[in-house]
Amino acid sequence: MRRCLQLALNGMRNAKPNPMVGAVIVSGTGRIIGEGYHVRCGEGHAEVNAFASVSSEDEALLKGATMYVSLEPCSHYGRTPPCADLIISKGVRRVVVGCIDPFAKVKGRGIQKLRDAGIDVTVGVLEDECRRLNRRFITYNEKKRPYVTIKWCRTANGFIDDNFRPVMLSTPFTQTLCHKLRAETDAILVGRVTDERDHPRLNTRLWNGPDPLRVVIDRNRPFCPEADFSRPVIPQLFDWLHAKGIQSLLVEGGACTIESFLGNNDWWDELRVETSPKTVTGGTHAPHLPDIARPEHREEYDGNVIEWFRRR
Repeated sequence: MRRCLQLALNGMRNAKPNPMVGAVIVSGTGRIIGEGYHVRCGEGHAEVNAFASVSSEDEALLKGATMYVSLEPCSHYGRTPPCADLIISKGVRRVVVGCIDPFAKVKGRGIQKLRDAGIDVTVGVLEDECRRLNRRFITYNEKKRPYVTIKWCRTANGFIDDNFRPVMLSTPFTQTLCHKLRAETDAILVGRVTDERDHPRLNTRLWNGPDPLRVVIDRNRPFCPEADFSRPVIPQLFDWLHAKGIQSLLVEGGACTIESFLGNNDWWDELRVETSPKTVTGGTHAPHLPDIARPEHREEYDGNVIEWFRRR
């Protein structure tokens, strides 16, 4: 299953909006005879590519083989035929699944189809890792909103600006890492004050990749015609982004915008907090970390420290 996860990561750029999936086929003697991953949306899934990689000499070994796949095989006709049907036709004896696919047209149906065909199915191997790999896809389908990452940069003494004036706290390298994160995200958001004061471009000019959809929370220029600022805005934003197929959102706004997301524990998933060794005499205080923020990992570059947190 760890090999499935390694393979799946190769689809990070082109599999979207489909999930990243890896598949490995093991013969009865324990030898890997085929492997594949979902390369590009609209093309063959991981299981299809794994079967296609099996040599003619090893074809006979498929009967009695075990297939490992990081996400439940699909059971419906989309752009491609159901992978569950292909697995059944190949005579595979056993299938090991990392996690269930939350997509409404699958959601356990692929597993049930395999079991109905007499195939032994094991579910939940490295489940946390498999769900983590496709956290954006899974959140989008389970919670009907994008996966939300909030980032901010603060001084060593806890401010995000210099006496209410913009200040560069990131280093050239950590700024590049930020643009890498943007390239991996579908949409990016700031509030009205940040937009008017800093005029951020919110693009990926320092990294190779597509620019995220630019969103500004501004009652004078609503993000969609239906937005009603007399009601809570973030749920409306989530509905609008979900309808547009946006699976991930990066919040880069000022303290007020960030606190509005942090105010509801179900409105964010991950935090990226960068701390500079610089200090200032005053300004806007950095947001407070929620009690449910669980430390994930810590990196240090050119004196700046980047800490990642996940919601418990």
